[in-house]
Amino acid sequence: MSSSTKYIFVTGGVTSSLGKGIVSASLAKLLQARGFKVTIQKLDPYINVDPGTLNPYEHGECYVTDDGAETDLDLGHYERFLNISTSQNNNITTGKIYQSVINKERKGDYLGKTVQVIPHITNEIKEHILKLGKDENYDVVITEIGGTVGDIESLPFIESIRQLKWDLNKDVLFIHLTLIPYLSTSGELKTKPTQHSVKTLLEYGIQPDILVCRTEYHLDNGLRKKIALFCNVEQECVIESIDAKSIYEVPLLMLKEKLDTVVCQKLKLDHAIKPDLKKWNEFLNNLQISKQEINIALIGKYVELKDSYISIAESLIHAGSKNKTKVNLHWIHSSKLEGENCGELLKGINGIIVAPGFGSRAIEGKIKAVEYARVKKIPFLGICLGMQCAVIEFARNVLKMKNAHSIEIDSQSKYPVISMMEEQKQLEKMGGTMRLGSYQCDIEQNTLLHQIYSKKTIHERHRHRFEFNNQFKNEFESNGMIFSGKNVKNNLMETIEIPTHPWFIGVQYHPEYKSTVENPHPIFLSLIEAGLKNASSIK
Repeated sequence: MSSSTKYIFVTGGVTSSLGKGIVSASLAKLLQARGFKVTIQKLDPYINVDPGTLNPYEHGECYVTDDGAETDLDLGHYERFLNISTSQNNNITTGKIYQSVINKERKGDYLGKTVQVIPHITNEIKEHILKLGKDENYDVVITEIGGTVGDIESLPFIESIRQLKWDLNKDVLFIHLTLIPYLSTSGELKTKPTQHSVKTLLEYGIQPDILVCRTEYHLDNGLRKKIALFCNVEQECVIESIDAKSIYEVPLLMLKEKLDTVVCQKLKLDHAIKPDLKKWNEFLNNLQISKQEINIALIGKYVELKDSYISIAESLIHAGSKNKTKVNLHWIHSSKLEGENCGELLKGINGIIVAPGFGSRAIEGKIKAVEYARVKKIPFLGICLGMQCAVIEFARNVLKMKNAHSIEIDSQSKYPVISMMEEQKQLEKMGGTMRLGSYQCDIEQNTLLHQIYSKKTIHERHRHRFEFNNQFKNEFESNGMIFSGKNVKNNLMETIEIPTHPWFIGVQYHPEYKSTVENPHPIFLSLIEAGLKNASSIK
């Protein structure tokens, strides 16, 4: 078996949360900057088919692709770093693998054989891994394996990539990300955890080609030599990954460590071409030389775990860099705004974002934040549920529809200004049944939205079941709220604006999913500009 596509597998050891996704994305960026066509996929060992039904506290943000796949948040990092779109093929879970195998067994595809982990589960995993390279003709496919080596859930994935090494031979490379802890009492960096992690990997039949060592302090040559000796790798293949101030600095740190050069040498890729990182360096320079700053409040109910809104936070960084502006992001739990101290908590804020979400918990705090932004003329962006909260607030306080609400929260509301989409009413299953992925939105001329996008038609990603109730459309329009973006095919109101407000927009879609380092999303760019105007008016 042979392949023109090269496959790199990234595993992790010692502890979780070492940054496999960022290291993978950084390597991919460096290879892309050399002219190679690169993509990344994530193998998640949990049995959920996808993260769509997981609580954000469990898994962080659920990222949505153009084709409607609910995926791991690492796919967001991949897209933001590489400026490419991913798909359902870029995220594979144990649940998805077993579901596929069981469906095949029920259809009789295995001809009555006993279905086993080896070869049926492992073959299914290998098929999914190889599919990207075959279908899209990539030069390099980087595959990140979630969890930590030694986890029982990861074993089928580990066995699958071991087999692929034999199937593809020189077209496969193993990178192992590990931790070099620092013991303050002795003042030493310790290599033993890394040695044990590699030993575990060896027990599964995998010899890592490259070790990326996460560390708080620089590794000297003595430590690198020791790691190389006890882990059976060349010294040049011991790569330091020191803590960085920003995830966007990691590609440059990996470049300095020559990770991309070593990878090219190992895989027999042309490494004569130096990476072109001009745009990336411009982005970082803009972040560092920012002379102006603004305060943006992110209102949500999962703010304790910042990964729950990671795409929004990163979108603000992208837009801030483009505007050469430092964005101070204030994470405010919506429950704290339900009292009388809303004005106190939002004092000095130049822009308010009400985050997406589901359920009734702390929603009144979100509605109060909308009211504060509307009345005080502070730039406002409502995303998904945030837009719905803006509709509810307007109905209650402008249209005087007492107790107006979404039927998600109050099914008996006299004024159900947010209702369930017709096609959602008959559904019983939760997973993968929302309105997901990219949909067309037609923009009305002479609106703020049209000014922002400078086009009549856009395509944005969605993740929702509820939508504005068109029965109330005339009342809203008659009282100062306009619907600037619509999905004509299904007659869905996608965006709202208040023209008398300096900058007030609600969007049913998720603009944060399409913001990248090279192409910051226009809505966030415009929000930063509006925030700067607000800041200057306060001064």
